[in-house]
Amino acid sequence: MGLGATAGVAAVGGIALSANASDAKSSSSSASSASSSDALVFDPDAYTKLTKTVTDTDGDEHTVVYHFWKAITYVANPVDATYQSLIVSAPVEIDGETVDPANAPILLANSIGGYLPASVADATEVGGGGSAMGGGGAAPSGAPSSSASASASAPGANGNTNATGGATAGNQLLALAAGYVVIEPGARGRTLKNSSGEYYGTAPAAIVDLKAAVRYVKANKGRIPGNVERIVSAGTSAGGALSSLLGASGDSPIYDKYLKEIGAADASDAIFATGAWCPITDLEHADGSYEWNWGGNDLSTGKQVDQTVSKALRAQFAEYQASLKLRGLGGFGPLNARNLDAYLVEQYLEPSATTYLAALSDSARETYLAANTFITWSGGKATFTWADFLTHVGARKKDAPAFDAFDLSAGENNEFGAGTTLARHFTAYGAKNDSTGLSGKRVASDIPELLHLMNPMYHLVEKVNSKRSKHWWIRLGTKDSDTSLTVSANLAARLDNLGDDVNHLYYWDEGHGANTDPGDFIKWIAQVTGHRGARK
Repeated sequence: MGLGATAGVAAVGGIALSANASDAKSSSSSASSASSSDALVFDPDAYTKLTKTVTDTDGDEHTVVYHFWKAITYVANPVDATYQSLIVSAPVEIDGETVDPANAPILLANSIGGYLPASVADATEVGGGGSAMGGGGAAPSGAPSSSASASASAPGANGNTNATGGATAGNQLLALAAGYVVIEPGARGRTLKNSSGEYYGTAPAAIVDLKAAVRYVKANKGRIPGNVERIVSAGTSAGGALSSLLGASGDSPIYDKYLKEIGAADASDAIFATGAWCPITDLEHADGSYEWNWGGNDLSTGKQVDQTVSKALRAQFAEYQASLKLRGLGGFGPLNARNLDAYLVEQYLEPSATTYLAALSDSARETYLAANTFITWSGGKATFTWADFLTHVGARKKDAPAFDAFDLSAGENNEFGAGTTLARHFTAYGAKNDSTGLSGKRVASDIPELLHLMNPMYHLVEKVNSKRSKHWWIRLGTKDSDTSLTVSANLAARLDNLGDDVNHLYYWDEGHGANTDPGDFIKWIAQVTGHRGARK
């Protein structure tokens, strides 16, 4: 859920962001809903003037006056306008100084978690987006208004897939206080179904919606505030995967038919930069990467997963990893399943632990090291082995397979549901070992295309996309066993190999959805976009 829905203080990445909103006189009574005739034309005058106090990461308070546009439908033929809408927040005064947001960077922040529906329909201020954990949805066009639902009985709807799409919501507040325009799009999600029991938010609905939102923004250049050529996406978990996909797949023609169906604007959907926190992506290889990383760790019950399954998946991952032909950052050389552990320790884990320990007081560091004797602290640097690191993390969160469950219980199984079918297998291994009694032991014929539509690596490896983002901010907690540490590492390595600007690090001892350096992300946006501020 987004920050600032009510007055108060919320902790984001260990930093307090106070948000107190007050209404001022509206320049118009309300933001008008889109109609068939003007759905794709942004009304620059249909805003409400609001004031918010934001405490930045240094503890300083800033009073921000901003223009806020309520939910605007961003496609001409919405399937469900409750989700296919966006909100816009543009600062006009910061600490008493007038600012001009016309050429400011645009933070496109999604609140998607668990591939579930995300809506801004009821948002009344910045940070108002939210991911629905089984919440009801509005009916698709052509269906009775009471027909739609987001079933809490869907696979993963109650937490099997972590839904923390709002974990980075503090970014929106900090961006606003920095003078950036903040746009928050909703999107359809996997649990939505109509009166006929048909799922209308499964793959590729979410990415199609986000692309349509970008197209709407770009089609309204000169009307919508902000520099539409400096859009920076942000998302967490499944939202991080979708942010990565949005950045990797800009203007890819494989989405055209889907965008045409919903009446997306005739404009580019390429974005300038991408922010992704704990992205759960590369789903067709996610089970193997998970077992390579966490296969030897027990479940929270103290029991091991089926080691026959775990070893088979690890073998699949080794073959996949070799096929990527990646070179590690920092001159590490070719990456494969035999040296990935050493690479992760050297490139990410030891630096992460070193940064964490160096920031502690001498006494706090001594206490931590006494409790974690697997770490050697010498010369201001932390060293340890991969095996000891895995022991330190402890229980894995997910069973095997982690994503394409044999019993179709994972949220990702629901993400690949179709028609009235709640959940489907999307890997050959999952289908072959189905335990639900399916007559067929193969994936459906449409699954390969859906996987391409949902995987950023397809656009970076198989069909290298020249229209991709060239600037990447990627973050992951070292104790995040919702996914494998290899997922973001492989993404970063491929981007680096392609020559892109990659800022990737892991947060030591943090779990899923962590965002411990939001202030640095805001500064990074200014750096990569060349933004120098807009105060007059």
